Amino acid sequence: MIFLLADIFLNCLPMKLTAALFTCFSTLAMAQSPLVPSKMQFAGMTLTIRDDAKREIQQDVDLLTRSAKHVAIKAERAKTYFPIIEKVFEEERVPDDFKYLVLQESALISDAVSVSNAVGFWQFKDFTAIEMGLRVDKHIDERMNIVSSTRAAARYLKKNNTYFNNWLYALQAYQMGAGGVMQSVKNFQAGTKHMEITSKTYWYVKKFLAHKVAYEDAVKGAGEVKVITLVNQHEKSMTDLAREFALSEEELKAYNKWVRTGTIPGDKPYTVAIPTAGDGKGLPVAMISSGKNEQVTRVEAKPATAKNEKVNINGIAAMRAQTGESISAFVKRADIDLSYFLKCNDLTITDRLTAGEFYYLKKKGTKAEVPQHVVKNGENLWLISQLYGVQVRKLEKYNSLKRDEVLKEGSVLFLSGKKPDGAPSKFTEVAEVEQGESFNWSIQSETIVAAIEASPVISLTDTTRVEKEPTAGTPEEMIVVRPEKHTVTAGETLYSIARHYQLNVMDIVQWNNLKVEEGIKPGQVLNLQATEAKELSHEILHVVKPSDTMYSVARQYGVTIKELMDWNKKKDFSLVVGENLKIFKKP
Repeated sequence: MIFLLADIFLNCLPMKLTAALFTCFSTLAMAQSPLVPSKMQFAGMTLTIRDDAKREIQQDVDLLTRSAKHVAIKAERAKTYFPIIEKVFEEERVPDDFKYLVLQESALISDAVSVSNAVGFWQFKDFTAIEMGLRVDKHIDERMNIVSSTRAAARYLKKNNTYFNNWLYALQAYQMGAGGVMQSVKNFQAGTKHMEITSKTYWYVKKFLAHKVAYEDAVKGAGEVKVITLVNQHEKSMTDLAREFALSEEELKAYNKWVRTGTIPGDKPYTVAIPTAGDGKGLPVAMISSGKNEQVTRVEAKPATAKNEKVNINGIAAMRAQTGESISAFVKRADIDLSYFLKCNDLTITDRLTAGEFYYLKKKGTKAEVPQHVVKNGENLWLISQLYGVQVRKLEKYNSLKRDEVLKEGSVLFLSGKKPDGAPSKFTEVAEVEQGESFNWSIQSETIVAAIEASPVISLTDTTRVEKEPTAGTPEEMIVVRPEKHTVTAGETLYSIARHYQLNVMDIVQWNNLKVEEGIKPGQVLNLQATEAKELSHEILHVVKPSDTMYSVARQYGVTIKELMDWNKKKDFSLVVGENLKIFKKP
């Protein structure tokens, strides 16, 4: 619009005024770009930016910020990774300003590869990486590990600074080597606190300053995704690690591309990156619900009275569309980027909003907190995706479907993982009773003692985990005997304790308000049960068989159907073959 007005206006003016006015309009069009100051602070030094260099740096800043979308993407990555980089730099005593160098080198893309075959966050060539202590082979490439590579970059910068006692020269040496700086710089200013940046300053240094100016304000605040780090001491598969942290393996691998073969070796400690929701207090993204980390189903939001009608659905911010509202009007009212909104809701710019429906303002998750959904008449993948806050592409993958595929009413849609082997594709009514018997919702254990005597439940008082061998007429369940508390002994980790008691690591973290990255200490007492389960002695996991019904399972274990449904957050009587049912046996 600015340039259209400029063209109309300039055509009416004498030629002598055209150049000056065009400069004014250009300046106005670029007003959104951060301005390069005359003085900058860098690594404890004051840099005076001369006009000739200032113009060059400003041109780079304008190029870096001309696409708001790309700035937002890079800034979001920076908000995720900068806290880790800042911590490593603090430990290595490297100036915090160097964190902007990673944006210049790789835009924080872990598997970025340059034309000279430099790889990773900090763009190391293989021989330099190995020299700095990184493992680079067909199994592991630590250049793509945010912690390992950042520590190597810090040490490389410190090594260069030992030659010059000047962080600006150490920065220049990152690109051309210490020897190259020694040959190109005639008068070294070792230990100086003031330097001038001119047109003769090395291009790489000016490019770095442009990145610092462009992103210094954009990277402030917390990111949507936080990454916590933990040290893995022993060989472990990514599959097992993902299961322990309730993450999809795909998601875990996306943040740990340095693991090339799917297994973290045990030759030395490796730092693993665990993605979490930005406001989730250290819990994996997949586990964040409405703030209580409990089983989540669709939360029907009450009509809001505020103009923007913002609510939380399944723990994800959402807003109701108004009558006749277009996508562009909606995103303006929601104060959200258009492309980001479309991505959050699996929409295209040609789609129309439905008045009264809620649309997400944050990204949907990779899995739901409930395992399945029974398709109702008229539902499609997108509607179900919106219902549970799960990305459409994940539902496609879990169910081997395409987005536009017609779903059959009554079919089973899996929301948190691929369909288990042997699971039926359609639900049948399971709230049925055997012939000659009447259905009783509140069936009590004392009325069915004789019925379960043929398959007794093992009851133990110690902390041993017992696996019952399946026999004819007995359920294929695993009995997990768990005390209320566990005292940590030397050598134990959260993983080993969780594995011993068949718990999820993040359950223990939640119940004890722990920080995963800080670990546990010998003598520390851990709660092993959620508040609502503390009065129960042990938990049984019952694997649903084709012949099972909710009624028959309740009878088998001497519990009420209502208890069974409450323990497993069931909304109806439906069961799926292979599904795990929690059953708590009272002492």
